[in-house]
Amino acid sequence: MKYNEIEVNIRSEFIKLDSLLKYAGIVETGGIGKEIISEERIKVNGEICTMRGKKIRPGDRVQIDEIQSEIVVK
Repeated sequence: MKYNEIEVNIRSEFIKLDSLLKYAGIVETGGIGKEIISEERIKVNGEICTMRGKKIRPGDRVQIDEIQSEIVVK
């Protein structure tokens, strides 16, 4: 599957997964982010992730299958 790549630059050591989805413009609210994470629709570095507080660091890749997008954190 080919993913649309979205680059996100962060200025801190990490960003939490639910915050990243909102920051990248994938979801409008944290509640929507929480919902899609709990529904196992997100992969972090190829593994399904259900922890909305998961720390995402530069170099990590977050895939959202429904919209065929991948967030690359820099």
